[in-house]
Amino acid sequence: MARRAATVYKADLLLFLAALVWGTGFVAQRAGMRHVGPMTFNGIRFALGALAVLPAALLARRKGGRAGLRPKALALGGALAGLMLFVAVSFQQFGIVHTTAGKAGFITGLYMVFVPFIGYFVGQRARLGSWVGAAVALAGLYLLSVTGPLRVARGDLLVLVGAVFWAVHIVVLGWLAPRCEPAGLACAQFTACAVLSMVAALVSERVRGSEIAAAALPIVYGGVMSVGVGFTLQVAGQRGAPPAHAAILLSLEAVFAAVAGWLVLGEGLTPRGMVGCALILAGVLVSQLTRR
Repeated sequence: MARRAATVYKADLLLFLAALVWGTGFVAQRAGMRHVGPMTFNGIRFALGALAVLPAALLARRKGGRAGLRPKALALGGALAGLMLFVAVSFQQFGIVHTTAGKAGFITGLYMVFVPFIGYFVGQRARLGSWVGAAVALAGLYLLSVTGPLRVARGDLLVLVGAVFWAVHIVVLGWLAPRCEPAGLACAQFTACAVLSMVAALVSERVRGSEIAAAALPIVYGGVMSVGVGFTLQVAGQRGAPPAHAAILLSLEAVFAAVAGWLVLGEGLTPRGMVGCALILAGVLVSQLTRR
């Protein structure tokens, strides 16, 4: 029982840290997108993320770490996770062009509801507390992100499709993570996402060395921290956390993004936004307490 509790707390801590890294990484992402297109930015940062975790993956393989799946199966699983990640990121990026950042943040957060719904059909059933926690956190995300009327536009629908694939990505990792060595799985999915993003960039964007150089610092931070550290923490955390519970913890990303924008970029944090942050935290607590 004590060992099980330690595993639960460790998984929760890893997912909490992943949300912290992603939330603060929004500052770098916004800065980098001023110079390069979204596919170029994603392609390079995911390639850097793969390189960042490659030494850990090779070391774990050399030491004979528990991989669960054979190398070929691990590569296929990583490719599937990377494809879901690429589709989710792409729909989100293109959707943001045609909607507001606040609405995009709220609609993306719908993955908290999609994850237990999808999980129900693949044998990953969520507890009642996860559903309640997701509903409370979603209400908080609405207050934090949406300040105007919520009208459905084309961009909103694109972001909604992205949210579905974010949910599928979390469910896929929920199955793969307990069966794989974390660094190896992370490296495989980063590589797949990087290749797909760079192909899309070469087809749809203008890729110039001078523009990449201008965005070098945000790209490096986004690659090493948001991708290399953040997503690897997610993989490691999901080894000991059900997908629905993980989705609620990862929603703290919105809180950390709002705080980072307030502290670093001088963006306002209204009383409404503070109430939203409090509700997200309450949703996390509900999920935590019922899981115990």
